[in-house]
Amino acid sequence: MAYTVSIETLDDLSNLYTRDLEISQSIATTILKNLNTTRRWVPALEIYIEKSDKTINYTIDRESFIPVLEKCLKLHEAFEEYEFCSTINNAIKKLKNK
Repeated sequence: MAYTVSIETLDDLSNLYTRDLEISQSIATTILKNLNTTRRWVPALEIYIEKSDKTINYTIDRESFIPVLEKCLKLHEAFEEYEFCSTINNAIKKLKNK
């Protein structure tokens, strides 16, 4: 199941997961759980936009796992979450060796 987050407007969506540690961790964890998936698209976030009363489902293309994990890694490094950084880094290495 995807992580759910609420935002006020669609403008708040830009770079959402690079600013919020919890969202970044959720996205990275979703990818980590799906490293060996054969599915092309993996659901990662459900975003509820309050002003328009709409929901956006954010999915990650399996082919985008590496760049998304790299963005998550940068945020977790900034917050000094080094254990999780190590896990993300190992996953990136595994994906690059496939």
